[in-house]
Amino acid sequence: MKFTDGYWLVRKGYEIQNPAEIRDIVTDDASMTVYAATHRIEHKGDTLNGALLKATYSSPMPNVIRVRLNHHKGRLHHGPDFEIHTLPTEVDITVGEDAAVLKSGDLSVRVGRGKSWDVGFYVEDRKVTGSGHRGPGYITDPQDQPFFREQLELGIGEYIYGLGERFTPFVKNGQVVDIWNEDGGTSSEQACKNIPFYLSNKGYGVFVNHPEKVSYEIASENVSKVQFSVSGESLEYFIIGGANPKEVLDNYTRLTGKPALPPAWTFGLWLTTSSRQIMMKQP
Repeated sequence: MKFTDGYWLVRKGYEIQNPAEIRDIVTDDASMTVYAATHRIEHKGDTLNGALLKATYSSPMPNVIRVRLNHHKGRLHHGPDFEIHTLPTEVDITVGEDAAVLKSGDLSVRVGRGKSWDVGFYVEDRKVTGSGHRGPGYITDPQDQPFFREQLELGIGEYIYGLGERFTPFVKNGQVVDIWNEDGGTSSEQACKNIPFYLSNKGYGVFVNHPEKVSYEIASENVSKVQFSVSGESLEYFIIGGANPKEVLDNYTRLTGKPALPPAWTFGLWLTTSSRQIMMKQP
């Protein structure tokens, strides 16, 4: 969903609040939580207006970083949920004067403590993507309905693939994709098997953990960003690392679950039936 009018302007009737100043960072043995005001706090009166956004970073398994963005978390759990598989994971968390870092395996997230929002994701020492100025956003539309978005950096020569069954070009750059199962037939932008996961040729994947509609803007309006947005007061996504695309996909399926293997007797029945059909066609 487009919330902006070009690069500079916001669409009429919409309000976007972006994290502008980090107010506090709280850590424990497994996670790092960042509290950010949506404008600069110069005096006590500045705390009366504007939202306080919360970003929590953790790791459900090695080389995977979970990001949870919240405005009002609330107590009522609506569901349904995607099942997430976790593994015992050791994370290394360091908080310094310039940045706070959480590392899981070869993947790490670095949150800068400067005057603007600056979050980077690294595979070893190589930055693969990040969330910068005006990246995350808590948004209300003309009917005062809430949305949450994230904009991740897209590098020069970077290509995006995935998002499930699609009939549009294989490279998703320049496309608007809505994750919503519809039977519109082939050769259309609609699809029956949508998956909110994409893979980058820079060596990482992104899974948006949201069971409802997810709207993607893949270098379609802002050509240097991949934006994904959901309705509601929160957004959760996973950055998935790996040494190569096969390993990234393996980590993704470990996280979300692998397809079940058909019973051996089913495969045997199919094989026998297929063999008979082939034999019947022989002259």
